[in-house]
Amino acid sequence: MLINIDLRSDTVTRPTAGMLDAMMTAKVGDDVFGEDETVHALETKLAHLLNMEAGLFCPSGTMTNQLAIKCFTQPMDEVICDQTAHVYRYEGGGIAYHSLASVRLLHGQRGILTADMIEEEINEENIHYPHTSLVVLENTVNKGGGACYTLDQIEPIHTLCNIKGLKLHLDGARLFNALVATGDEAKHYGQYFDGISICLSKGLGAPVGSVLLGSKETIRKARKLRKVFGGGMRQAGFLAAAGIYALDHHVERLAQDHQHARAIAEVLNRVSYVNLVMPVETNIIVFEVAAGFTAQNITDALCKKGILCSPTGPKTVRFVTHLDVSPEMIDRAIEILIHLQP
Repeated sequence: MLINIDLRSDTVTRPTAGMLDAMMTAKVGDDVFGEDETVHALETKLAHLLNMEAGLFCPSGTMTNQLAIKCFTQPMDEVICDQTAHVYRYEGGGIAYHSLASVRLLHGQRGILTADMIEEEINEENIHYPHTSLVVLENTVNKGGGACYTLDQIEPIHTLCNIKGLKLHLDGARLFNALVATGDEAKHYGQYFDGISICLSKGLGAPVGSVLLGSKETIRKARKLRKVFGGGMRQAGFLAAAGIYALDHHVERLAQDHQHARAIAEVLNRVSYVNLVMPVETNIIVFEVAAGFTAQNITDALCKKGILCSPTGPKTVRFVTHLDVSPEMIDRAIEILIHLQP
């Protein structure tokens, strides 16, 4: 019997037994009325962890990002981000739809921006130009193969934004992967960002949910916008309990996912059907297929052997390791990759 090794995304994980128990025993109430104590506990826990004033539990990272952008911009403003950014590529045109803002796209090194790059693209006040009001960073960078910002890289961007009067938001969908990889501490993040989005349903392994962190005033505004977006949830504590469990039990184990990703990358660097593998820093492996192959050729061939993965372009493929991929599965995947004849 063929057993699938699912490397399409770290969003495919199932709750562990301990997480399920925490969910089923959670104390819940109506969160729209502000009465769900488990939701409040999750929001407070993450706010304290990242040294922010308040948090807001939402169904998805797309919602937390779009709420932040809406809070930090006005119609006809401009948002600066990398051209690979999730907020630009994978959120359905939400910046234009929700916030009526335009986007200035930069070309960072694997999605990593610098203060010098950003400063060159900040518009002067001129009736012909949109008003630059917000910078969005992504950590880790999905399209950059899980590339990480360090706090040393973030600090000068924060300083520039302060000088220029810009807000700074972090799409931290995989921030805990970055923290494990860099050794930076979560508590230092709050001093640099006006908003931080934390996704619980990726490497941390919760089934649903993201939290937006910010000032009390930002979160007050975002809470109203969440209702307008249709994101108000009732007895959401069952889901919030999974997030609390993930934060308590699934952060340190991210290092194993990173180790698994590096092991796969070592093999990919040796096989004939791969041309280039991006440097692996966390749990994402992005590789370019060799001449004569397409990404679809490779993903189809791997699927027939039991490895599920995703093409990210005509010539690029992505693997993502996660808590449902065991060491034995990694060994099996490596064996398949070595002997694959697409």
